[in-house]
Amino acid sequence: MNTRRGTALVTGASSGIGAAYAGRLAAQGRDTVLVARRAQRLDDLARRLREATATTVETLVADLSDPDDLARVARRAAGDDIEFLLNNAGINGYGPFADLEPELMTKVVDINVRAVTALTRAVVPAMLERGRGNLVNVASQLAFAGALPPHPLPERAVYGGTKGYVVTFTRTLAAELAGTPLRIQVLCPGLTATEFHRSRGDEPVPGREQSPHEDGGMSVEQVVDASLAALDAGEAVCVPGLGDPGPVADLARAELAIRTAARRCGSRPGPDAAGSSTHEEGAHM
Repeated sequence: MNTRRGTALVTGASSGIGAAYAGRLAAQGRDTVLVARRAQRLDDLARRLREATATTVETLVADLSDPDDLARVARRAAGDDIEFLLNNAGINGYGPFADLEPELMTKVVDINVRAVTALTRAVVPAMLERGRGNLVNVASQLAFAGALPPHPLPERAVYGGTKGYVVTFTRTLAAELAGTPLRIQVLCPGLTATEFHRSRGDEPVPGREQSPHEDGGMSVEQVVDASLAALDAGEAVCVPGLGDPGPVADLARAELAIRTAARRCGSRPGPDAAGSSTHEEGAHM
């Protein structure tokens, strides 16, 4: 018997991590709102979840790169029943930057950055007012791969940049909201057995059945397991497969060292040194 809980809104729910996460949340007793571009996929998943969990499932067919569609989803996300937001929708736009089609580049930024930010902004005020809520933004381990060369990694300047934004945005928001009842996480999976590499994102993968790429990777179930466990543990950064949290702590220490060194170099001698340093730091943040 399920205990009814607040509603979860899941973007990119038609396959992969989004579909698996929606299934897990429904099994927990949450009603769900499923968002994606592929209507048939959403309808099939909604039917399975209703039959398996007896929960209420809504579907919203939307392309989050379209401003009208994004506004429609944001209005639903702002509803007073939404207690869990999974910002999972994302496209890759892989390829040499000099050859990347401007339209696809814009679409990558719109979905990976603008939609994540807008939907987060839609849910957080209501969650704070109610005193409860969960937010998971899906980034990628490629957010940490900026200086690594392509091959075997993809050519990924725009995609990696957008996922770097998601990491910084979510970590900074988690720090801002520390001490509130909200649980906030950035999920950074590596290669996962999904359809992600079957399309650059300009068009969704066709067909009603999922067709994971042949490159292998972690299963979607393992990714969801890691995310939910980290959420329960209060960890703002989840990297599935990373057993030692040391690298995440090292990253925070390195950032502090960079900021501290920059403040020292930016300060000027004299009675107004402290004020000048503070002013310059704020001006460059």
